[in-house]
Amino acid sequence: MKKTSLGFYAACILAAAALAGCSSPNAAWNKASSQNTVAAYQSFIQHYPADPRVQQARNRIDTLKDQLAWSAAKSAGTVQAYRQYLQQYPDGTHAADAQSTVTRLRQGAAWQSAQSADTVASYQSFLKEYPNAPQAAQAQAKIDTLAPYQLLFGRYRSPAVAQTVAKRLKAKFAGLFADVIVLPPAGKSKLTEVRSSQMSQNAAQAACLKVRRARQPCSVVKIRASSGGLSAL
Repeated sequence: MKKTSLGFYAACILAAAALAGCSSPNAAWNKASSQNTVAAYQSFIQHYPADPRVQQARNRIDTLKDQLAWSAAKSAGTVQAYRQYLQQYPDGTHAADAQSTVTRLRQGAAWQSAQSADTVASYQSFLKEYPNAPQAAQAQAKIDTLAPYQLLFGRYRSPAVAQTVAKRLKAKFAGLFADVIVLPPAGKSKLTEVRSSQMSQNAAQAACLKVRRARQPCSVVKIRASSGGLSAL
């Protein structure tokens, strides 16, 4: 009986030791690392809040949540989903990708809208918002086709003077044309030009008449598609 009792107690001690080993911080950490889930690391923190690996567990939780949010955004594939990711993780691992994707999706939607309207105003609006978009050259080509005319207000030796004139014209004739553009010297010319945004011939002639009545020099010019230059009407 004594031998049996001793054997029984020894077995109990070994079993207890084994159980203790299974519930040790090291074993719990290895288990959490193996599972590599938010729940597993949260469980480790809950059971061993004083363990030196708690901060590491929190960092891994943040990384996992970041990745889950990014996967959800990619799965949805919408501007709203990517913006939601950016709101949650503005400095997240995928923040740069999310921002570039938002820009690409918005550019695509704006381009479809411009093509659907197929007007000078729609293409000009697209270029104003996305001047470096992949579709920029195509948008400009459409404008050149639909509205190959501009108002030429003057040519100036001083770029600063040209900028001042353009600013004054924008303020004085707001609404008469979409924009006033300052173009740097091109080719052999050393003069800076001030022009209006592009428009149809009828619109350009009507606008130029109003500008002249306000004692502002103006001429209607047609853009030469082959050379990009101007020819006066």
